[in-house]
Amino acid sequence: MKRIAVLAATTAALVAVPAGEALAKPRYAATITRTTFGIPHIEARDWRGVGYGVAYAYAEDNLCLLAEEFATVAGERSRFWGPAAKAVLGFEEVDNLSSDVFFRAVIDLPALREGAKTLSPRVQDLLAGYVAGYNRFLKDAGTEGIPAECRGKAWVRPITADDMLRMNEKQMLLASSLNLAPAIANAAPPGSPAPKVAINMPDPKELGIGSNGWAFGSEVTATGRGMLIGNPHFPWKGPSRFWQMHVKGPGGYEVMGVGLAGTPMPTLGFNKDVAWTHTVTEARHFTLYQLALDPADATRYMVDGKSEAMTPQTVTVPMPEGTPALTRTLYSTRWGPVFVVPSRGITWSAASAFALKDANRGNQRGIETWLRIGEAKKVGEVQAAISETLGIPWVNTIAADRFGDALHADITAVPNVGAEKAKACATPIAGLFAELAILLDGSKAACDWDKAPGTPVPGLMPASDQAATTVKTWLTNSNDSYWISNPAMPYRQLSPVLGRYATPRSLRTRSNFTETAALIAGGKIDHARAQAHAFANKSLAADMVMDDIGGLCVTPDPLPEAAVRGCKALASWDRRFEADSRGAALFRAFWPKAARLPGLWAVPFDPADPVNTPRTLATEGAKGEKLLAALGEAVAELDAAAIALDAPWGEVQRVVAGNDAIPIHGGPGTLGILNMQESVSVPGGLTPRHGTSYIQIVGFDDKGPVADAILSYSQSTNPASPHAHDQTRAYAAKQWHRLPFSAEAIAAETIAPPKRIAE
Repeated sequence: MKRIAVLAATTAALVAVPAGEALAKPRYAATITRTTFGIPHIEARDWRGVGYGVAYAYAEDNLCLLAEEFATVAGERSRFWGPAAKAVLGFEEVDNLSSDVFFRAVIDLPALREGAKTLSPRVQDLLAGYVAGYNRFLKDAGTEGIPAECRGKAWVRPITADDMLRMNEKQMLLASSLNLAPAIANAAPPGSPAPKVAINMPDPKELGIGSNGWAFGSEVTATGRGMLIGNPHFPWKGPSRFWQMHVKGPGGYEVMGVGLAGTPMPTLGFNKDVAWTHTVTEARHFTLYQLALDPADATRYMVDGKSEAMTPQTVTVPMPEGTPALTRTLYSTRWGPVFVVPSRGITWSAASAFALKDANRGNQRGIETWLRIGEAKKVGEVQAAISETLGIPWVNTIAADRFGDALHADITAVPNVGAEKAKACATPIAGLFAELAILLDGSKAACDWDKAPGTPVPGLMPASDQAATTVKTWLTNSNDSYWISNPAMPYRQLSPVLGRYATPRSLRTRSNFTETAALIAGGKIDHARAQAHAFANKSLAADMVMDDIGGLCVTPDPLPEAAVRGCKALASWDRRFEADSRGAALFRAFWPKAARLPGLWAVPFDPADPVNTPRTLATEGAKGEKLLAALGEAVAELDAAAIALDAPWGEVQRVVAGNDAIPIHGGPGTLGILNMQESVSVPGGLTPRHGTSYIQIVGFDDKGPVADAILSYSQSTNPASPHAHDQTRAYAAKQWHRLPFSAEAIAAETIAPPKRIAE
């Protein structure tokens, strides 16, 4: 059954091509071959065919998800699901009305259409092919072929080029403006009714956005070639799920990896010479501007002493049938849209307001950038691709090649605002925003972003002013700034736009450095050792504090009953988050409470020793009492959730698949766990919301790439698909899959006749 070869492919071609088209040269054509876990291998002779095949295969696995996302970016959620309902927008839940207003106001479709005319012919072909492939699937599926979850729904419809332009724009804004959608959608002049929805200004670190990436060079690998571990942390549900694909296109293009919903080719993966991954960068991709308003009119603002009118934009959002459409007017400035976050003091008063300028708004360069990365033969070409296009929106790039070079490049589309300008243009309240964004004085034209020669868009920071390192040893990133990719070689200080310098690193970053150093010290790295490294499930927080907690537990003074029970449960814990670890659930509940206590560490942070400081739990006197009280609170929390203190972690954190409960290892990154899983409460336990997703370990031999991978949440969101949970079970068992890249390997793993589609 697994060796269905050329005859089957020929037969499939004759069946799948519509009558009357077999003799004519098709405008769109692709062949889709599925292997173990339903991974599609898409082959096409041109870029139209690549997009065509990718869209068709993705729709086979995730039609309902993708159709809903096209409705989202079109600003139609209120119409189909009601204005008050919520859905995931980017990484957080947002009410449908705010989502619709945001997309209808912020996505400048006429400008995107004009910009699309300047895209390379192959990018235009890819997008056109994706539209055709998605629509072809709808035609082939018919009413009965649509999954039950979205069968007969009006929002499942053919798409146009505009839908792809909106989708791409949304992906570019995913870690910037999109997180402020309610803040923009509900901004109104003084005297207007107060917003009816909660508005936040989330910190990406609080969102759980993250990832780990490692690039190992020839000096530390068993083969003497480069090796990469990619461990992006992305949502388990919604359009930001990864999906595996292997694409073979024109000009020798051949890449295997993953993309998000609506992505027409892999954006993270490998070819025969280079492997790469991404981690969300700490760089800020927008700046905020504080406006001084015209005393005579709160919809006008002052720049260099002159009054300028804000630009009003009225958007109309369709409501469910029988309900009148809603109209809302938003305002924009030379700096971007006005926004409000009342909980943080960001309001629109008679005297001041705030606006946001986003470096990724209108960024249509990303697809070409990723195509160039996919064509790279060495990491230097990867760096050239991201540097010349500045098309990467919000992620670090970590890469290794067969020649033994390792790269970490924190080069993205960011505002060209240096330290001097940030200081000169700071307003009196700029310090209040320092952790989240750079606030500039909008009353001075000179506070606009600096223009540097050679950038694709004026005002972007050139790559030469950003961070990139290539070595033969190793580099890594776990979402902290460019400052340290390897403790032996800290980077020089750059613009504050690019992140924090000489400040405490997260526990996950510190765990990364500690565990990677131990990995290197243990000998040359091969696939088996890399696999164990990725799924070690150690908690640096536990390793740092459990001995001290144990000391508090043996005090001669009587302890509260809850603390006694907590001490007993933690005493036998292995300090890991394996499926069979007992006590992990209690520590997960305890540590966030303890970490908030003032004066937690006896040894403060030292920028000369960022890996090992701060450290040593402060337990004397009242501080110890507060730690035990936090432990008692954690016990009460688990009691209220009916979770046994010594329950195996895999019985607490799990995924329900039909009648089965799949145990999920890994835990929160805030506990210093590299295999991150951020979970939400469900009856009787927890289920993953965000964390380890597509994990790839890629090396090279004389023939090509050698890649092991797992997609933790599996390929399909269709519950009826055999590939809805198959890789989740593999992830639970730590069963890695050697990805089939060569023709021989693909033939050996083929699970169904190849499908030829054309029109």
